[in-house]
Amino acid sequence: MGSFFEDKKGDMSKYGAGRTFLSNVAAAAKRYLHLLHVFARFSLMSQLEYRANFVAGVAVETGWMLIKLLYVAVIYRAGINIGVLTPDHIMLFIGLYVLMTGFYMLYYGNFTSLSTMVREGQLDMYLVKPMSTQFLVTLRRLDFSLLLPDFVVGAVMVGIGWRRAGLPSDFGTVAGFLFLFMCSCLLTYSLFLIPHLLCFWIVSTRGITDMTAALWDFNNMPQMIYGRWMQRIGTFILPIFVITNFPGLFLMGELSDGMMIWAVAAPILAFVIARLVWKRALRSYTSASS
Repeated sequence: MGSFFEDKKGDMSKYGAGRTFLSNVAAAAKRYLHLLHVFARFSLMSQLEYRANFVAGVAVETGWMLIKLLYVAVIYRAGINIGVLTPDHIMLFIGLYVLMTGFYMLYYGNFTSLSTMVREGQLDMYLVKPMSTQFLVTLRRLDFSLLLPDFVVGAVMVGIGWRRAGLPSDFGTVAGFLFLFMCSCLLTYSLFLIPHLLCFWIVSTRGITDMTAALWDFNNMPQMIYGRWMQRIGTFILPIFVITNFPGLFLMGELSDGMMIWAVAAPILAFVIARLVWKRALRSYTSASS
């Protein structure tokens, strides 16, 4: 009997430890979501203090948007199908690219300013904050002037392409699409943060910025327009095609079970790698006063 109660006691302690872990995770998630809300509010307030700059940013991004819309106009004028893709499907994919670009540009300035922070020692003040330095440095400033036009136009393009292509819109399909979209957001953040972390070891990162911009533009069109080996590289080695293609392929019913697993695994793997590289980079960091 004694051993029976001891086993039960051990099971209960494990159960309690599991509940404690989950409650700690939930509390940490709630805390960081609150901090993200604070960052967003103060970023928007600071940008609206200089409304001319805010309007100029929206105008520049809108001009870029018009160029993307010209691609759609040419595709509809040509009326050519690419495999299973009709012009309506292609509009959906370009809309996903535009929409995802808006979320990427929301925090992109933090990535490009990282080299200056390292070079001038500005990172010192962030290291002593009682929170994740990576979270603080990479998400502290959010640019809504770049998000706004991309979000509006991208969402409209996705909606029009979705409806005109006759794709299903039941609850399960919409929920799966939104889940894959969130996975794409995590993959975008993690995958494109990694190259910018090289600034901890090299002086100039101008070439890195140009390289990441070129890689991002590969998502401008569906992956099916590229050759088989390019698709494999862009899916498994540098999974940039996962970002904007997989949600659309899911809507079309063209995403296999294996690719569905990879759509979830790739963001997690990229985030773990980015986190490990970040920690390694901080260990090699020396302040400007050193």
